[in-house]
Amino acid sequence: MALHSLATPAFGKADLSNCEREEIHLAGSIQPHGALLVVSEPDHRVIQASANATAFLNLKQVEGMALADLDGDLLVRILPHLDPTAQGMPIAVRCRIGSPGADYDGLLHRPPEGGLVIELERAGPSVDFTKHIAKALEKIRTASSIRALCEEAATLFQDRTGYDRVMVYRFDDEGHGEVFSERRKPELEAYLGNRYPATDIPQMARRLYERTRVRVLVDVNYEPVPLQPRLSPITGRDLDMSLCFLRSMSPIHLQYLKNMGVGATLVISLVVGGKLWGLVACHHYEPRFIHFELRAVCELLAEAIATRIAALESFAQSQSEIFVQRLEQRMIEAMSREGDWRGAIFDSSQSILQPLGASGSALIYEGQIISTGEVPGTQEIREIGLWLDTHRDRSVMATASLGLDLPQFAGITKVASGIAVTPISSNPGEYLIWFRPERIRTVTWGGDPLKPFVIGNSPTDLSPRRSFAQWHQQVEGTSDPWTPADLAAARLIGQSVADIVLQFRAVRTLIAQDQLEQFSRHVRVSEHPVIIADTNGNILLMNEAFKTLLPKDHTGFDRLDELAGAFQQSDRFLSDVGDLIRHHRAWRGELLLRSESNREKPLMIRADPVQPSRDRVLGFVLIFSDITDRKAAEIARSRFQEGIVQSNRINSVRLDSKTDLVYQNLLSSVIENAQLAALEITYGVETGRIAEMLESVRNSTLRTAEVLEHLIWHASRTSGGGKPNA
Repeated sequence: MALHSLATPAFGKADLSNCEREEIHLAGSIQPHGALLVVSEPDHRVIQASANATAFLNLKQVEGMALADLDGDLLVRILPHLDPTAQGMPIAVRCRIGSPGADYDGLLHRPPEGGLVIELERAGPSVDFTKHIAKALEKIRTASSIRALCEEAATLFQDRTGYDRVMVYRFDDEGHGEVFSERRKPELEAYLGNRYPATDIPQMARRLYERTRVRVLVDVNYEPVPLQPRLSPITGRDLDMSLCFLRSMSPIHLQYLKNMGVGATLVISLVVGGKLWGLVACHHYEPRFIHFELRAVCELLAEAIATRIAALESFAQSQSEIFVQRLEQRMIEAMSREGDWRGAIFDSSQSILQPLGASGSALIYEGQIISTGEVPGTQEIREIGLWLDTHRDRSVMATASLGLDLPQFAGITKVASGIAVTPISSNPGEYLIWFRPERIRTVTWGGDPLKPFVIGNSPTDLSPRRSFAQWHQQVEGTSDPWTPADLAAARLIGQSVADIVLQFRAVRTLIAQDQLEQFSRHVRVSEHPVIIADTNGNILLMNEAFKTLLPKDHTGFDRLDELAGAFQQSDRFLSDVGDLIRHHRAWRGELLLRSESNREKPLMIRADPVQPSRDRVLGFVLIFSDITDRKAAEIARSRFQEGIVQSNRINSVRLDSKTDLVYQNLLSSVIENAQLAALEITYGVETGRIAEMLESVRNSTLRTAEVLEHLIWHASRTSGGGKPNA
């Protein structure tokens, strides 16, 4: 059994011990509401087909036939789209096939192993969608919260698809899902708020959801139609059906839906930041088919919703940056006024607690503890600090179940079930900690997650969780979980406090000459590059973090002005250093440091005079920060704007002037949504992630524009007179 569970089962051969690895993309069969052809190139001959293709397309023979010899205009319709270098989403065509002839919608794509896959379904009526899309995009763009957006999304999809139940399904950090919003017929049982274990959606299926954004199941009781021959003549292996919308579904998934009483489904992916954020799951309780045009509308709306989610999540993080800026200013003022910065952190019981939604906070610094709000006793906080000293591998550490994770802290569960921690220096035992109390709560699962399946003696006995009645679990020993925005806020606050700590220690080094060596050690081992100089600009201390930034041939500096040659803008450095020394003028600026192989490293320089009084200066402190990530973010913003301009015309199809006007009007809403998301990302995401997030939004926008262009082009060919309905 152990060896069996580690195997990679073929499609339809999995049980619930190994379904996580079932090769669902190698189904070898399709759903019967369409037909599939695999065509060789360049001769355009059918080398593989679904067993129903001949009857479904009203043809006498399919396999082995050249497309040119088939009744109808299939070859003529697909020829303009056969650029072998083209990549991207499947291409849609409207064609007429068979004798007697009938209209079909076809989707074309190239599988990795070569050839051309053509999936055909009977053509549907033209859809008057343009005005509805514009209104939907406006509602998406103006949603003010994730909750409001998901509520609106459920309504939009139910109104447009007509399914009995529409759920927006959101994943948490552990992969469990929650029905976050729901629209349903009144007589149906509510699933809103239900949670489902991560095992309900295997990783293989999640990866396919990221690649193929829309999946439709017309009839849960369908009989699969096999491909003939089963193995691809090109490779001798099963056809990779990852991008096939007709692909058969796993028997385990079908049984799962039957257990729920579901007759048909439509599932649309919500991909945010390149990751599967959630799903829009539409359920119907009898067979239901929706045509290509409506599926394309669903994909377009899902991309717009994902873009708005990215913006809203980024906005929450931007609020933390505003708080950090104010906190830093208070700490600087406290150092000037009182000679210490610690009181500024806790000057208001809510100031340090609000960004993370914490109930208490404690600072461990130089052996002392300062706290506010509801916190454990001093000894317990010291013990937490000692444990943290053995786990300093991350800039932020957080848990919502401290007492469960570490039984030695079970006694403080009521006040500290959750902790979030950031170090404030490179020294052991110096941390800023936030606490959250235990919150005993009831989690509603869709069925008992502890008894997820039954395995019988034959495939027909295989059954995922049979009961979907709500199952309530009382959870103890945990706090509310820390969100990514909470952890981003902790990281920002920790970095700011660490900068102030470093500056404060540098100041104390200058003030207390008799303790110079003790405090200089803190500066020397700091990860932040720093230089301390006297009133004449003579360098008293240059720590190792700064020395490692310099090329090997730049060593032995004695004065600040001798550093000029290490920077690309040497004249500017000399000028600003001169103002610092002669006029005691603080300096903030960006310079390029010469590095190995003549590469340049962008640095932010923060130079301050140390003035215990207005008429006295003890020296100067220069702190350097690597801003390579920030510069990369600026380049990403520029590339994003260029990409948005390019999205005004994908040029994969030709639109007449009237159709183009409809396209441009709808595209403007898409671009406005993307630009709003980019603005929120720019000011709300950690600098190191901006480039990744902007690229995600850029790709989503280009994909949306492509979907919209093909949709409108397709509509213009299928409606009367070649003009789209408006």
